Amino acid sequence: MSAALTIRARPLSAAAFAPFGDVLEASGQPDKVINEGLCDRFHDRARMDFGPGGRAGISIFRATSRALPYACGMLERHPEGSQAFVPMMDLAWLVIVAPDAGGRPGEPLAFLPSPGQGVNLLRNTWHGVLTPLAEPAIFAVIDRIGDTPNLEEFFLSEPVVVTS
Repeated sequence: MSAALTIRARPLSAAAFAPFGDVLEASGQPDKVINEGLCDRFHDRARMDFGPGGRAGISIFRATSRALPYACGMLERHPEGSQAFVPMMDLAWLVIVAPDAGGRPGEPLAFLPSPGQGVNLLRNTWHGVLTPLAEPAIFAVIDRIGDTPNLEEFFLSEPVVVTS
């Protein structure tokens, strides 16, 4: 049996995450100041994609927290649309993604979002399951609602161990 791959989670940045999706955060200059000058609008920050026959839906997820080191044994992707995770609480969480390698996940990367950061995963992006590192772990999830299957799971032969 081969040893598990160990990867180190790094801080989440828009540049490093760009091949997999978008970082959702209020950073840089706002696109517009609204509401009588009391609100900064950071406009259109995600490449949302709901595919033919789909529509946008907002769901609320409550997930059980995990701890580092974390053993990731399964990655999934959504062939019909993007999926955004927006934490509703100020908590630590982990994002695991992998490039596609001929229809299966390539070598994973792990990111630790800063407070106030969410992510939008592009259509067909391999990713780990929602992995909060603290509780209460409540997230708004914006993704495709439709009648066609939109989940593909891949179980790894050896788990990937993520450290900080």
